Amino acid sequence: MSRLPRKPVFSTLTDPESRTLLGRNHAGRVAFLSGRVVEIEAVHYVLDDGWLFARSAEGLKLDAFAHNPYVAFEVDEIEGTFDWCSVVAHGTVYVMSNDDGRVDEPQLERALDALRSFIPEALTSDDPTPYRKTVYGIHIDKLQGRRAEQRRLSSRRELTHVDDMPARRPRTPDGF
Repeated sequence: MSRLPRKPVFSTLTDPESRTLLGRNHAGRVAFLSGRVVEIEAVHYVLDDGWLFARSAEGLKLDAFAHNPYVAFEVDEIEGTFDWCSVVAHGTVYVMSNDDGRVDEPQLERALDALRSFIPEALTSDDPTPYRKTVYGIHIDKLQGRRAEQRRLSSRRELTHVDDMPARRPRTPDGF
């Protein structure tokens, strides 16, 4: 006899949990303002000490960053309708290149080292995406994470020990 699923529990991730989720993933979405329209694009990224580093080809995203560098960035891990974690970072984009004068060489090298920890061939002759020549960093100014959990109790084994119980997290007024 199987049991009905429990009601989902929504909770807030701690800052370390949010950073852990960002650190173990390398694909996310950056939301930015282009004119009067909010755009969102999937990107590869690397988390490095309060920064998200990514690369882009010329186009809409880089044009938008030049006019409004404040963005939102989201990463999700989804296992089911009510079993997921999501992190949203807000921050300022800094385009990093040798010729714009705004970023010094050590900062650019740090970004390249971080990107190459994920894709070692990045910006080399073996680069799998050579058209993505512009490196940018998003400095994380604000970070918030949320989780939904719904556990199905097995008919074979009940949760009877304290160590078996799912961790309880404080709820916020909106259910998260």
